[in-house]
Amino acid sequence: MKLFIGIDLGTSAAKLLLVDGRGTIRREVTKEYPLSFPQPGWSEQDPAEWWRACTEGLRELLDGEDASLVAGIGCGGQMHGLVALDAQDEVIRPAILWNDGRTGEEVAYLNEVVGRETLSALTANIAFAGFTAPKLLWMKKHEPENFARIEKIMLPKDYVNYRLTGVHSCDFSDASGMLLLDVKNRRWSQEMLEICGIRESQMPRLFESFEPIGTLRPETAAQLGLPASVKVVAGAGDNAAAAVGTGVVGEGGCNLSLGTSGTLFISSDRFGVDPNNALHAFAHADGGYHLMGCMLSAASCNKWFCEEILHTDDYPAEQAGITREKLGRNRVFFLPYLMGERSPINDVDARGCFVGMSMDTTRADLTQAVLEGVAFAIRDSFEVARGIGIDIPRSKLCGGGAKSPLWRTIFANVLGIPLDMVKTEQGPGYGGAMLAMVGCGEYASVRDAADRLVELASATEPDPELTARYEERYRKFRAIYPAMKALFPKLL
Repeated sequence: MKLFIGIDLGTSAAKLLLVDGRGTIRREVTKEYPLSFPQPGWSEQDPAEWWRACTEGLRELLDGEDASLVAGIGCGGQMHGLVALDAQDEVIRPAILWNDGRTGEEVAYLNEVVGRETLSALTANIAFAGFTAPKLLWMKKHEPENFARIEKIMLPKDYVNYRLTGVHSCDFSDASGMLLLDVKNRRWSQEMLEICGIRESQMPRLFESFEPIGTLRPETAAQLGLPASVKVVAGAGDNAAAAVGTGVVGEGGCNLSLGTSGTLFISSDRFGVDPNNALHAFAHADGGYHLMGCMLSAASCNKWFCEEILHTDDYPAEQAGITREKLGRNRVFFLPYLMGERSPINDVDARGCFVGMSMDTTRADLTQAVLEGVAFAIRDSFEVARGIGIDIPRSKLCGGGAKSPLWRTIFANVLGIPLDMVKTEQGPGYGGAMLAMVGCGEYASVRDAADRLVELASATEPDPELTARYEERYRKFRAIYPAMKALFPKLL
């Protein structure tokens, strides 16, 4: 039986899966790498660390396995990160990541001077600090020598694919988040390239996510102990890959991802744009399209609070004292804007804060406020989708935070819909493996693979009484950011 490798190139680690053609995960390996914050609000990584993690992980993944059976590799990766290569394909500077907030001036220029209507017409989106185009403008202004050396512009998972194959590639889903793609027509926007001072020759070749971009370089195959015939597909942005891995393809599917970031992902067969551009309009890895709301700090809020503030990594113990009777009755609120925020407020100056503490506030109250604050912030994007007529009767749920039964209960009742967990929880990596299966002809289409491989494991149903309590709390939460907005820039 053929084997397939899925890679989830995340913000803190690469997670690698070995999967057979029936979708059974044979083995999984995680390799961590460092994240750098050179200045407040900045976020960078060395692409060499991604490659190190992937090569070490692949060798460990294949140890004791028959590597000759591996037919394909697919990668789902963190989006938006600027990887700049010179004429020798060497990395010019550390990658500027998706959660980097240095581009406030560039975002303002794009949205206010170039104009939101123009950007939306050209790319189906407006500028957000995490997108790649503002990073290019920042680099052009602040690092002109480095900017002048750029020969190829890539995204994180595309750098790994390049190291595997020697091909400069990008898929449509990941390219959608660069603010350089004409999403509707699936091609680079010449106008946006000109605005950023970039030539099309500096951009990678575009592929559908399930299309093979090439086979392994002979020297790379030998290094990894794999056949040189192994196909590498273009892969997808992590959220699109996670959606594939949870079976959210075609018209009307929804997936909530509760990882480092948090996303609301709504799939569609048709191209469509949120008139207010509060939701991103991107291409999907199945060949269709999707709308997405993205908050920058989701499960990372809980990690920050537990590990940096409480100095513990025993998450279940911290949640143990939050009983069902306390849900929807917490008097403390938390704004989860630790890295600024994207959807739907698009504010790089926003910051996290606790509101409503008193002398009787407990440790458990603060933990609960963090969990609820993330759910309320996702609800903000949910409300945008409802406001443009999208009905979301239920959703899939994935990501590390989704492993918490308490957090699943909070989310189901804050949103007021059932949430389904799939049997295979490794969203982006599993989606990457599925894309590789399609690219190798194991399945006829992404929809075919999803229909045959993705199975539900459990559902979390909302409780009407608890949903009503959270409705009242959400209305109060929505009043906090508008009251704080003018203050945030003054605190920086």
